[in-house]
Amino acid sequence: CDGFFYRGKEVVVVGGGNTAVEEALYLANLASKVTVVHRRDTLRSERILQDRLFNNPKIEVIWDSAIDEILGGGMPKSVTGVRLKNVKTGETRELSTDGVFIAIGHAPSVELFKDQLELKPNGYLKTEPDSTKTNIPGIFAAGDVTDDIYRQAVTAAGMGCMAALEAERFLAEHDLSETQAAE
Repeated sequence: CDGFFYRGKEVVVVGGGNTAVEEALYLANLASKVTVVHRRDTLRSERILQDRLFNNPKIEVIWDSAIDEILGGGMPKSVTGVRLKNVKTGETRELSTDGVFIAIGHAPSVELFKDQLELKPNGYLKTEPDSTKTNIPGIFAAGDVTDDIYRQAVTAAGMGCMAALEAERFLAEHDLSETQAAE
């Protein structure tokens, strides 16, 4: 997470599910203020997370609203605010902020593999523990299609490296067994 760049600053988190609430709670440890913008009038997150959110004095929730525009400028370009639109009334207003975190959740792009590779109950590709190996030998998975916890670019890159090393090892072992079979 880029949260440490916003230490002592005001940030906006967009969303109302577990991802958004967890992000807001984490950012509240760094930022001076966190504003959660949600398009509905209730959160979809787990009750325990909601309780923690509502009891945090550094977090404010703006209901029934969506971001219409992210405002900014300068050199280097930076965020200066957001234009919010109330989804019920259509009314817009501007809110000053130093950063925006979009946490509306996502579904992993696994359609291509649905009938071939084993999936976890939450729709992510299943891999062996501490590995990128899937249920099919020679097929490795990494990044946001498998990572249902961190979902960060840096963890995806690390998993990609793991997958490359495991694939290289698989190919080396495969070539070795073919050579032995030919002898």
